[in-house]
Amino acid sequence: MVSPHGIKLAVYLISSYFGDLNAKVCDCLLRRGTQTLYQVVSSTELTRTNVKNCLLVLIHHNCVQAFALQQPGGFGEEPKVITQYMALFDNIIHKLRFPKFIEIVSEEMGKECEEIFEGLLQHGRLTLTEIIERYKEASKQGDSSADAARDSFNSLVNARFVERCPAPDPLLEPPAAEETAAKKRGAKSAKIQAQTMEQQALAAAAPMESMRFLVEDIWNDSVERADKRTTDVKCGMKRKQGDLESNTKDSATGKKEVLWRANFEEFIRRLRHKACVANVKVRVNNDAAVVLAATLELSRHSETKLRIDNSVPQSINAIYDEVIKREGGLGMDLERIRASLDDLGCEAPLMEIDETYSVDLKNIIEQARIEEVESIVLKRYGREAYRMFRLLSKADRLVETDKISDTTFVEKKDAVKILFKLWKDDYLEMKKVIARAAKQSEFILWKINKQSLWEHILDEMYHAALNLRLRITHEKEQEKEVRHLLTKDD
Repeated sequence: MVSPHGIKLAVYLISSYFGDLNAKVCDCLLRRGTQTLYQVVSSTELTRTNVKNCLLVLIHHNCVQAFALQQPGGFGEEPKVITQYMALFDNIIHKLRFPKFIEIVSEEMGKECEEIFEGLLQHGRLTLTEIIERYKEASKQGDSSADAARDSFNSLVNARFVERCPAPDPLLEPPAAEETAAKKRGAKSAKIQAQTMEQQALAAAAPMESMRFLVEDIWNDSVERADKRTTDVKCGMKRKQGDLESNTKDSATGKKEVLWRANFEEFIRRLRHKACVANVKVRVNNDAAVVLAATLELSRHSETKLRIDNSVPQSINAIYDEVIKREGGLGMDLERIRASLDDLGCEAPLMEIDETYSVDLKNIIEQARIEEVESIVLKRYGREAYRMFRLLSKADRLVETDKISDTTFVEKKDAVKILFKLWKDDYLEMKKVIARAAKQSEFILWKINKQSLWEHILDEMYHAALNLRLRITHEKEQEKEVRHLLTKDD
């Protein structure tokens, strides 16, 4: 479920990039959930043609995923296949991170890779032929730049910064009767394994891992076709609407070409790992940060999906080999590495023959979140509120008002005011308990619900980001007005 300010921010971003009509369609999908074309037309009151064009643009820029849902027909009728559309909220929000993604590519891969990657971010999806054409035009070196484009593109794919696009409209079949009966019999196991329709669609659309980063050897054909074709894709310009509908089919051969896009998952993985290392460096020590960075680097090559619970298990020898390559790790021996792994919360293996370690990333991320929220409470509500919030965070259970007041050395009267203010702003949960004895008395208990708190803080961050974007836009408009007046006076 997307938060209210998250929806507003996403719609604003779509409006900024693609205009108001696309923003209206996106707003409909975010607020109402997965919809058919008829439902979107009905909700937005736009023409069918406008809605189809908007969905086409949003799909091409990885903001919407289509999928076909097979539904049983009436008596004696064939099953019906209905196309559904869902908004990809995370991909829309990633547009705020595009400058950061470009910076990562520039630092690690160089200027040539940056130009190709920037084109993928700008156009959403490109074929190999289009990538070559765009690079040749940008470099102004003609055919000699095709080899450079090939090498740069291969580097991006090998680094997993670029991946094949998902299937445009995967078919979801209704569950078999046996599966439905099994779910009814085992409700508990069904809850664990159940996936939403949207999750199933994304899983069905995703290319197989063996194909996801596979670059076929078709460069010579691509270069020849690039020379023969004249393209409407100019550097720094969006493609025309007609190109979006036929961008997977090559005009010379009639064969479908593979579409490529930026792999946001890899960038989020790297940024998450970087944040974890920075947090451990401050909270634990530099040795632990070096060991964590080495372990995560080893894990990154083994991960097929984004892991947020535990890193991929690695042997102590592999960790040691990676640690000594890093700055500050050359002088570390196995004992220091084992001590750092212990500081990171890794359990020592029972048998030294198979000495492998896995880092508890979930705990590191939670500690970083708590510290971030504690700093917000300190700045917004003061040091006394910070001490009370920290106490509840460490307790992770219901705590009575008197206990909070006594432990944090805050007067009960002031403590009650602060706690109620935090509760009113959705930072705490409150529970009243009535003790029925000789004399009836009421106790107020307080607790932090971390999951709901993370969602609340995230919504506040979306709100702040939206306000900042609006402020920047407003100041730019004012600057234009001032310049216009100055030129008019001249």
